[in-house]
Amino acid sequence: MTMNFDHILSSLIYLAACFVVFAVGHLAFILFRRNYNIKDELMEKDNAAFALVLCGYYVGLTFSIGGVIAGPSAGIEDDLIDILVYGPLAILLLNLSALINDRFILSEFNIRKEILEDQNCGTGVVEFAVFVATGLNIFGALYGVGGSIFTAVVFWALGQTVLVLIGKYYNLITQYNIHEQIEKDNVAVGIGFAGALIGIGNLLRAASAEHFISWEANLMTFFFYTAVGLILLPVARVFIDRILLPGHSLADELVNQAKPNHGAAFLEASSYIAASFLITWCI
Repeated sequence: MTMNFDHILSSLIYLAACFVVFAVGHLAFILFRRNYNIKDELMEKDNAAFALVLCGYYVGLTFSIGGVIAGPSAGIEDDLIDILVYGPLAILLLNLSALINDRFILSEFNIRKEILEDQNCGTGVVEFAVFVATGLNIFGALYGVGGSIFTAVVFWALGQTVLVLIGKYYNLITQYNIHEQIEKDNVAVGIGFAGALIGIGNLLRAASAEHFISWEANLMTFFFYTAVGLILLPVARVFIDRILLPGHSLADELVNQAKPNHGAAFLEASSYIAASFLITWCI
């Protein structure tokens, strides 16, 4: 009975520490976006695009915090010290990633304008995915034993670089310009792109979440998962075209008809995410 009580007490302490870090993360969101009025956008303007951004940030923040607490326990005192040190680091990396991603992934238009003025849900869903993918990347970078703040930052930076490059690569393997379509408020294209980003983010999580053995071993694992991701995207698109949508073109469903097919977009997005989980479970 005593053991059960101690376990419950320690669990509540961990949970309270996580809520404190989460609250700090919320304040960081406000600090980094002082020209965003959360209450006004959500309650007065009913801005669904902004709601997607905020929800993505919270999910990404949850994954980021998870990387701090999900690994092996070193005892409650050491664990709380890790949360105190790595929790703020996770928040900082998540918000830095947002600045980088906004600059390089959706680089051809003004994201603030698309979210706040145009209420473009195509942009909103991509921003949602960027935060989730980044949170998964940070989870992997902070997870495990044997590493340090330096190794965590290195694997975060590597993952961030891969995420940006994959964003460019995805645009090359599609038959349309992603930025052009999203700026036209094509939510379906945004949904498909979002699924690709989350799928890659999940692979980055697995690539970085190994316990640190050596730079050679861990980097080899990281780049192996990256190579798998490069293969995953075009293969998944072919799979959707040939198996899931026989006799139809995914590109036609998303961009070459009067009303973009959101159902086909969700199918594309879920295929990327499902494939990423199957890969991480099988490797």
